[in-house]
Amino acid sequence: MDFPPPTPSTSALAAIAYDELRVLAARHLRGERDDHTFQPTVLVHEAFLRLAEQKGGDWVNRGQFVAVASAMMRRILVDHARRRLAQRHGGGKVLLEISADSTVGEKGRDLEMLALHEALEQLAQKSPRRARVVELRYFGGLELEEIATQLEVTVRTITNDWAFSRAWLHRALRGGSATEKKPPSP
Repeated sequence: MDFPPPTPSTSALAAIAYDELRVLAARHLRGERDDHTFQPTVLVHEAFLRLAEQKGGDWVNRGQFVAVASAMMRRILVDHARRRLAQRHGGGKVLLEISADSTVGEKGRDLEMLALHEALEQLAQKSPRRARVVELRYFGGLELEEIATQLEVTVRTITNDWAFSRAWLHRALRGGSATEKKPPSP
């Protein structure tokens, strides 16, 4: 009788990937306000605590764990931005650059984080895989080959999804009609 190989626990993977998670946290925070209350270590620890609370902490591999941790960091920053905006009662539309180098834009602020989050949620409703590609590349810092492996599709498919998603999000964030047009199903 063959048993499946044991899956690494959240704690074990966090220990293995800690340095990589700190680099990702720093990437997430790079475009944030100078007076942001989070430091990379705090963001990593907060993400780890939230991941540890989730049921089913069985991870297929390090790549999956890092991608999920990166997405968790994004959610933490979005929640933080929402709380700050609620306190300020502010509002308005702010532009965010999505560049081909897949890093968080230089102007990352509370409104921009929320605008990107909302646009990404719209994209996810229309094309979940493309939204996942953005999360893994833009927030997770994964290479196209790693994303293809993670999503079990070809690198060419991921390259096309990444190009389409960047253009779609750019248009949505600029106030264009990206939300009126449905992306073709992948």
